[in-house]
Amino acid sequence: MKDSFGRTIDYLRISLTDRCDLRCIYCMPAEGVENIPHREILTFEETARLVRIMAGLGVRKIRLTGGEPLIRRDICSLVAMIDAVDGIEEICLTTNGTTLSDHSVMLRDAGVDRINVSLDTVDRDVYKRITGADRLDDVMRGIDTAYGLGIPLKINCVPIRNINDSEICSIALLAKDRAIDVRFIELMPIGCGKELNGILSDEISAMLAERFGDPKDAYDMDVSSPAVYHRFEGFRGRIGYISPMSHRFCERCDRIRLTASGYLKLCLQYPAGADLKTPMRNGSSDEELADIIKSAILQKPRAHSFSDRDATDDRKMVQIGG
Repeated sequence: MKDSFGRTIDYLRISLTDRCDLRCIYCMPAEGVENIPHREILTFEETARLVRIMAGLGVRKIRLTGGEPLIRRDICSLVAMIDAVDGIEEICLTTNGTTLSDHSVMLRDAGVDRINVSLDTVDRDVYKRITGADRLDDVMRGIDTAYGLGIPLKINCVPIRNINDSEICSIALLAKDRAIDVRFIELMPIGCGKELNGILSDEISAMLAERFGDPKDAYDMDVSSPAVYHRFEGFRGRIGYISPMSHRFCERCDRIRLTASGYLKLCLQYPAGADLKTPMRNGSSDEELADIIKSAILQKPRAHSFSDRDATDDRKMVQIGG
């Protein structure tokens, strides 16, 4: 499946819920958001059907996100349904990790190939400030459990000035003794993130080089990946940088998003896309839904431009999907 700029679109990120057990300051207000009514959230059967249709159009990689995807009851049954779809080669999951230790075995057995854990600090007080909860021990236990089961792991950290900037090196050390990738993601001015001051990748890289020495390149074989990786001397894992603000990677973007309410979103910044739930629930055939998807893909923008605040989706990240 190609967009109008010739990019191959083969990666679908699926938000399973807009609910979360944390209140990360760049994602959701402390008071929460007005949640989507349960009847408006895609069922597992509807989600699996759309995956099957998109696999027929060339989608090969699925990432399950939220909100917090592990909040969805019986999530592993959906994983198994997706794993059974012809053409799907990889199923990944992004989680805040608070209940990962309880789900790791079932996720692995159902077909999850890799897991990303969102973790912005290893300091308990800073964690409580960022998330509004005292769950750091639960997250670390989840990382230990999943790693012990042999599930490939990545840690995603969003550096924020005057919040967790003193924690950068401590987070990086999670990649020292274990083959875990730690990735630093530039804060995007979406939702609550508009009110915070992110730190660009070059500054993070310089900070780490001062502590750990000059790194060596450790490129990911997936050329469509937005991350650039380095490896420091004595580290088993890699350090990655995802730089949507300072080093745009839109020319090799291969992804689209499906929100929990069944909206096909073409770019994280812009609200444009296509409603798939309504025609599906009104009886549209697989072929008709495929035509809607193909038409929408042709509207995928060339690139994001976060300097254009007026064009940015005004929903919170938890409502869009991580």
